[in-house]
This record gives sequence, C-alpha cells and structure tokens, in this order.
Amino acid sequence: MYICFYTFKMDKELQAKIEEFKSYRMDKPPLEIIEHYKEDLRAMQDALDIISGRWKMQIIALLCNGEFRYSELEKGLPKISPRMLSKELKDLEINELVERKVYDSLPVKVTYKLADYGYTLVPLIIELTNWGKAHREKIIQENKREHNKV
Repeated sequence: MYICFYTFKMDKELQAKIEEFKSYRMDKPPLEIIEHYKEDLRAMQDALDIISGRWKMQIIALLCNGEFRYSELEKGLPKISPRMLSKELKDLEINELVERKVYDSLPVKVTYKLADYGYTLVPLIIELTNWGKAHREKIIQENKREHNKV
C-alpha cells in the first residue's frame, strides 16, 4: 500500500516543524490568543467535519491505490456495515473527494475512486498512519515495561 513507504527523512522534517511550532509562543492573554486563531480553528473544524469518523480516512487511504467496487471496499473494511459504507461514500462524494462511476451493464457495476481533490489528503493520511504506528509501538513498549515491573 502506498502509505507504507514513508521515509525516515520526512520524520526529521516533521520533527523540525514541531520544534519550530513549539518555539512560537504568543505573549498575549488567552482570549486574545483564541481570537487570533479563530479563523484557523474554524478551518480545522471544517476539515474535521468532512473527514472525521471511524471510516472516512480508511476509505480514502484504500482509494489512493486505485478504483474499487463497493463489494471490494466492503471486504477491505470488514467491520463496516453496508449502511455506514454507503453513507461515508456518499459524504465523500458530496465533498468531491471521491468519484462514483456507474457502468451501463447488467448487472450494474459501480466503482469508486479518489478524485484529484481527494489526493490533497495524502500527506495527512501519511502523517496519521505514521503517528498511529508510533503511538501503537509506544503503548506496547510502555505495557512491556509495566509488565516487567510486576
């Protein structure tokens, strides 16, 4: 899968960005800071309204790798209900992240693919994937340390 080929070099770049972000502090009262970031917070909420939920990012990640039929997506996400998959695909289509194509055939064939606009989420998918892997490893290591203390 495409999202697995993330390089260590980018981790260093991300670390540099984090350090830069941490070094930037506003010397203002909290309410002024909130007012300053109001537009950014609204933009973040807009993004989360579109991509939040248990399944949307997983669907987008799968569609980064090509065109899928509904049944293939269903098999790729075995815990999702058919109703939820339909809803999530429809939401992604409405927000122009996914394209749905209906073929004039019997039986009717319907496929889904990531729209060009949907590919703008690839950096976010990569970062979420890497953060999730690192977090899982961190928790596993902490659990091992706790288990060894007992």
